[in-house]
Amino acid sequence: MSDSEEEGPDRQLKVIILGDGSSGKTSLCMRYAQEQFKKQYGQTVGLDFYLKRIVLPGSTHVALEIWDIGGQTIGSTMLSNYIFGAHGVLLVYDITNYSSFENLEDWYHAVKKVCAGTRMPHIALLGNKSDLEHMRTVKQDKHQKFAQEHGMSSYFVSAKTGDSVGLCFQRLAADILNIKLTKPETEQQHRVVKAEVIHYKSDLPSARPQTNETKSSFCLLQ
Repeated sequence: MSDSEEEGPDRQLKVIILGDGSSGKTSLCMRYAQEQFKKQYGQTVGLDFYLKRIVLPGSTHVALEIWDIGGQTIGSTMLSNYIFGAHGVLLVYDITNYSSFENLEDWYHAVKKVCAGTRMPHIALLGNKSDLEHMRTVKQDKHQKFAQEHGMSSYFVSAKTGDSVGLCFQRLAADILNIKLTKPETEQQHRVVKAEVIHYKSDLPSARPQTNETKSSFCLLQ
């Protein structure tokens, strides 16, 4: 690395997202990089790029270059090019879709094949759609066993609610750079904000509703 690169404002890290189609990879990227969630499913053809800048302890400025790789690329000759040079890998599956979990072995071996003879990237296992716990088909002990057998960190996340999404990216970047996170820094990613949601009747004649026609409830934003 040249002196000019060392003096730059950011450390650039290539992070790739692998897993079957419809496991929620794009939703995770959009939730983390753009704080958005789209209900409609759209297949990623080839790959998409996202950029997220974060600051880690020690005032370490990091630019995460996130590669969202389409699920159909598992049999593509381009997959090895996408994997090459990755600092970190997020293996994503849908906790309500058992086959997406079973196919992780193929995705893992694709990474291992590309990195044969070189240092493996840091890998994290992500069980997505934790908001659908009542529909879970992959038991947590299977998740943990897979992660332990392959030396991965592991998380249960929800692109829909944002639960633990920031945490997994933050920890992955810290692991790559050998930076230790404090408990308050990790807990910050789990902040829960209580916000009042006010519902108004749609047939009110004016934009300003009357007080006695207002109903309120509370929601949790993660």
